[in-house]
Amino acid sequence: MVKLRLKRCGRKQRAIYQIVAIDVRSRREGRDLQKVGFYDPIKKQTYSNVPAILDFLQKGAQPTGIVYSILRKAELFREFQVSLDFYK
Repeated sequence: MVKLRLKRCGRKQRAIYQIVAIDVRSRREGRDLQKVGFYDPIKKQTYSNVPAILDFLQKGAQPTGIVYSILRKAELFREFQVSLDFYK
């Protein structure tokens, strides 16, 4: 099973996170399938590769709770009418 989750990068006390598609059995810093965006919690910046994210969601990937809230704030689901029933 594939999940969309955060992968920690950056330096000590200055973390940024990459949003990656990764196998469930991999660890947090393990090998990812594809990088689909990043999130900087300090500057509150988000970049997301929308076609890649939608492609993974259509193939059955499950976003984690944090990634789902980041994508919801970026209005990805409203814009493209993607419904994820388990987070409603």
